[in-house]
Amino acid sequence: MLTILNIGLSVPFRAGLAFMIALLLSLVCGYPLINFLRAHQKLGQPIREDGPQSHLKTKKGTPTMGGLLILGTSIVAIILCANIRYHFVWVSLLILVMYGATGFVDDYWKVKRQNSNAMTAQTKLFLQFLTALVAASIITAATPRGINTVLTMPYFHRFFINLSWLYVPFAVVVISGASNAVNLSDGLDGLASGLLIIAFTFFAAVAYYCGLHNAVSYHMLFIPRCGEVTVVCAALIGSCLGFLYFNKPKAKVFMGDTGSLALGAILGAIGIMTKHEIMLAFVGGVFVAETLSVMIQVLYFKKTGKRFFRMAPIHHHFEQLGWPEKKVVFSFWGTALILALIGSIIFM
Repeated sequence: MLTILNIGLSVPFRAGLAFMIALLLSLVCGYPLINFLRAHQKLGQPIREDGPQSHLKTKKGTPTMGGLLILGTSIVAIILCANIRYHFVWVSLLILVMYGATGFVDDYWKVKRQNSNAMTAQTKLFLQFLTALVAASIITAATPRGINTVLTMPYFHRFFINLSWLYVPFAVVVISGASNAVNLSDGLDGLASGLLIIAFTFFAAVAYYCGLHNAVSYHMLFIPRCGEVTVVCAALIGSCLGFLYFNKPKAKVFMGDTGSLALGAILGAIGIMTKHEIMLAFVGGVFVAETLSVMIQVLYFKKTGKRFFRMAPIHHHFEQLGWPEKKVVFSFWGTALILALIGSIIFM
């Protein structure tokens, strides 16, 4: 049902309201949550011993599960400002809750056992794929017939690829893949949250134009009620920005799998909702690069017994080259911003 905050109000107004609510709640609740986590995590998040040695000194003892701040504040803002009767809104909430819960359990056991690999990869992937399957099926069913199984091609606005029954499995891979890509990128203070702010800002605009009846004028497919996804994106931007205040160097709290798995999954789902799956890979190019660096490192090591990168994911490679952490973070943010700007030009 509609709440008193969104009756008769335009999408841009409600998006702005969701952003402000999420941001203010994050700033207000940040320190109380950090103090609570610190009190219950005496040793903080376990740091990978095979990671950069500097992290064992600079990041040891920092509490994790900071994703609770992002998820909690964004969910409140979404419920207050978006129309939760629409499929795209409540499936977004489903993804945030289910992926967040998966990440929370993993973070909990990491802290309890002081082991950076708590939940098995098989268990985590099973839960991710199961949730993604449900979400992808709902999104596909809620999208108008005729366009619900097609891929749009960047720049070639009138060219589509119809995947038919393969679309849902493809969407499952997109959602789960995005979830793990963001998770891999969450290794430096402020890196993942900054990249997510840029990506969600891009897709907030895309979702708004896709929801307009004259979407074709903007080289977009018209997707009824897709404008509500703009409100979801705005809430997530506000929450990530508020979290960034506490996660900037030197971080007072880490996002953890609680946040990274859920935020990556919702980013992938928004790419599916807006029919911009391929553009998701382009705008999220830094996330793609982080994932590919790990895959290349593993395959190359198995084949040659040597490392292709000094360390993976690739942000650690630059650290090993002697780049200060801030330089790596700002460089990756800058790259993501350039990709988002190019993506915006392509669809103008």
